[in-house]
Amino acid sequence: MTIIAGFSVSGQGGAPLNLAVQFGHTTGENVIAAAVLETTPTVAADPIEREYLGYLNAQTMGSLEAVVAGIRTDVDIQPVVRQSTSIPQGLTELTAEHQADLVVVGSSSSGLLGRIALGSVTERLVHTAAVTVAIAPRGYPATPLPLQRLTVAYGGAADTVQLIRTAAELAARWRLQLRIASFTVRPAVVFRGSIERSAEDLVTEQWSRRTEEAVRKQLTAARESIDIPQVDLVIGAGTDWAGAVNDISWEPGDLLVLGSGAAGPRAQVFLGSAAGRILRHVPAPVMIVPRRND
Repeated sequence: MTIIAGFSVSGQGGAPLNLAVQFGHTTGENVIAAAVLETTPTVAADPIEREYLGYLNAQTMGSLEAVVAGIRTDVDIQPVVRQSTSIPQGLTELTAEHQADLVVVGSSSSGLLGRIALGSVTERLVHTAAVTVAIAPRGYPATPLPLQRLTVAYGGAADTVQLIRTAAELAARWRLQLRIASFTVRPAVVFRGSIERSAEDLVTEQWSRRTEEAVRKQLTAARESIDIPQVDLVIGAGTDWAGAVNDISWEPGDLLVLGSGAAGPRAQVFLGSAAGRILRHVPAPVMIVPRRND
């Protein structure tokens, strides 16, 4: 199989290639480093436009080959320049042609270093792609190490979209550790006494117990057909999403797995509102899997 990695000549193209290579180390798949040039139907009819597009094609391929040559890896990387009506459309076309099951893109350049911000390309992909979409944080560095651990963000719709089963299958296939995390945001409250604080803590504890019971029930069902090793269950709590996400530990080699929203189409990626909030604060790459079709 093949991994499609989007390349941008704007200067932040290295991050998705670095993450794609890390996936290649983990899965054994080859990588297509793809740069998409946006064109219009009128270009074919205009010889000057065609000549300029040919010049852009050569310049882009040169930049792409230079980046690929600088990556020290035994993963097979093939540089490709594609012409299409839009970057998301070009990546979608390449994904279909090469029967890829993963497309890797990068954060918007407006994002914080080490974090993810959605731009126009990623925004469209995370709401329309028919394959898994992975996003590299801004400035994600090259590493010779494969992925080490999948962290699944478990929320209310996870039961519906079978996120735990999907992540367990990936962890078993790629031989990675599996961690399941739930995040709770508690608004900052000025407490007048111990009674209010105890009531708030009690609600959180009850929610944590219900969440753990639901997760273990799904893991038990998944173990009937999947060999799943020990799974860590963690709860991240904070007064905002940033605090909740960073309340749990993050290590090099971590990958956060988000499920598609229950309101999205089957067999397609659709980033929900809660998942979108989590995505912005995670100091690790993020992978969004489509809703299962079964």
